[in-house]
Amino acid sequence: MTITSASTGFTGGSGNPVPRGAARGRILLIEDSAAQAAAYQAYLTEAGYLVEHVATGEQALTELTERAPDVVILDLFLPGIQGVEVLRSMRERGDKQPVIVITDHASVDIAVGAMKDGAYDFVTKPFGADRIRVTVENALRQQQLKNKVRSYRENYERYSFHGFIGASKAMQSVYRIVESAATSRATIFITGESGTGKELCAHAVHAESPRADMPLVAINCAAIPSSLMESEIFGYRKGAFTGADSDRDGAAVQADGGTLFLDEICEMDLDLQAKLLRFVQTGAFRPVGGNDESSVDVRFICATNKDPLEEMKRGRFREDLYYRLHVVPIALPSLRDRTEDIIPIGDGLLRRISAEEGKSFERFSPGAQDLLLTYSWPGNVRQFENIVRSIVVLHDGDEVTTDIMPAPVNRTAAAVVGTPAPAEESTIRSLREVERESIEAAIEACGGNIPKAAALLGVSPSTLYRKRQSWQDD
Repeated sequence: MTITSASTGFTGGSGNPVPRGAARGRILLIEDSAAQAAAYQAYLTEAGYLVEHVATGEQALTELTERAPDVVILDLFLPGIQGVEVLRSMRERGDKQPVIVITDHASVDIAVGAMKDGAYDFVTKPFGADRIRVTVENALRQQQLKNKVRSYRENYERYSFHGFIGASKAMQSVYRIVESAATSRATIFITGESGTGKELCAHAVHAESPRADMPLVAINCAAIPSSLMESEIFGYRKGAFTGADSDRDGAAVQADGGTLFLDEICEMDLDLQAKLLRFVQTGAFRPVGGNDESSVDVRFICATNKDPLEEMKRGRFREDLYYRLHVVPIALPSLRDRTEDIIPIGDGLLRRISAEEGKSFERFSPGAQDLLLTYSWPGNVRQFENIVRSIVVLHDGDEVTTDIMPAPVNRTAAAVVGTPAPAEESTIRSLREVERESIEAAIEACGGNIPKAAALLGVSPSTLYRKRQSWQDD
């Protein structure tokens, strides 16, 4: 075995001590060609990695038993034990290091099969220094994310909470705020992107509160026309308008003693915001068409996927109502900001939906996990659930593999297999531009059918209507 490194404590094949320094990671290179191995070692050593080289599968299995590397680079065609057998042996005994397969163009199909057996990626010969360095760097980054998942599971007693799944620091903070604020009467103001679980958070606050045995009534301010919103909240009296054949209690009365959840509060009409302000201040209201006031005891929880301060500055949200409602803020993180939770969430969704649909899926393959970690999840957990349900409904088996991963998640496979060099700064586009382009492309592909486009994107139709309106306002 030969060792090349920019770090210390190891001896090279010549017996000379390796210089001391901080290695970026240990790499086991399994390659029977001495000339090619020397070139690959040079590429990676210059990038600061400690590289250990063996020439046969037998030597590789011995080395893997004695010292676990951070990444394995594996030639498929070796003397004696073949590379695929080494890979399968690693996975059978539970070795979790990412394996990068190297092969020639004629064996790409074999390399793809190796990825199904658990390889992280493959590169075809010949390749340059940048190609292998970027692939190794990406493999280490993905492995670090997976290690975080295992670490959080080991170090936190709680990685689920009232329907939430996640042990990340961001979610631990959410859980603590919910528990602390739930016992008070203070109004909760939840913010977060569509699909992050704002309604789930409202239910968690209610469940942790002394009002848990009383009703939680939810009103979606974006889904109800403004002309009907007042009667939905405050109710109406017989004869108040055409079709009002009898008295009807609104959400305020239905939630008496419990919690009233006003979702997408920033969509509420300004005139109704004034009436809501008085209701929040006094607990008193007058039903539509009624002469007498009624009083109830409700706890308010509000939510929005917009920036309420920005809405206030633009005159779309009353300043006095904002300060009345924005007492205890809870900001839900997007899924891309808590990537260490992605695999646990996927596992939880897969088990639950498989049980609901009578299927036998138990896990995601390593390759499928890489796709989940690489995708940006613009629709957050709601989109994630839709993707998993699509997989379970259309397929069956013990394991979700890369070949059954649907669009748009599987479009990241190209990035996993052949990651390009980092983009120039001038080519980087804003998230707003990318989001707008994706939404408009989806609407066009659906023939202008916004509800259908929203379903495919994993968001609500109201989200697309609001975003299109915001583009027109710019």
